Amino acid sequence: MASLIPIYLEIGQRRVFAGAMLWAGWCRSGRDEDLALQALLDYGNRYKAALGRAGRAFQPPTDVSALEVVERLQGNATTDFGAPDKTPSADESPLDEGEAKRQASILRASWSAFDRTAKASIGATLRKGPRGGGRELHAIVDHVLGAERAYLSPAGGVYRAPPGADGATEMAGVRRALLKALSARARGKPPPRTPRSGKLWAPRYVVRRSAWHALDHAWEIEDRAP
Repeated sequence: MASLIPIYLEIGQRRVFAGAMLWAGWCRSGRDEDLALQALLDYGNRYKAALGRAGRAFQPPTDVSALEVVERLQGNATTDFGAPDKTPSADESPLDEGEAKRQASILRASWSAFDRTAKASIGATLRKGPRGGGRELHAIVDHVLGAERAYLSPAGGVYRAPPGADGATEMAGVRRALLKALSARARGKPPPRTPRSGKLWAPRYVVRRSAWHALDHAWEIEDRAP
């Protein structure tokens, strides 16, 4: 019998996220638990395609019965707004060298998937939502950059863009700083910088949150592009 895939659920009042414990970024939402698990299943092939070589060991399941819920987390306003915000208990476990490299490869692949999708859609008019909602492409790219900046501090990283740096330069610099901080912490070294709050995100959760955000917007662009 094939091994079941461990899944956690983040349960808000109006939205539920289902995320794979071992595969950062494979995380989708629905109005209830069943719909969230079905959405996760539906995106399995897209997730594998996005990861490329980093996802060689990932086998998309063909039925929800292959997903095993091992943890349920109480969501909050951020959950209901549309972003996973809780840390699965497994993310607090230490990283050995091999797992740290695997996590970093997933994160880099997720970023690359977003970059490819955004580049391929330059000049395209993205379809609006039923009420005319939805960011333009340049606004999505700026939003993803802003999120990466926000993730850098709780990851323990620091980056200062050079004067006059464009968005692509800053994005690359923020990502390098993020990977540097995660590598240091995985090796048991102090992070380059500790946030004023003194609270750091677990390295696995940093990867989980950043990979999810990059892929979520990559798939948004794909779905809204002509």
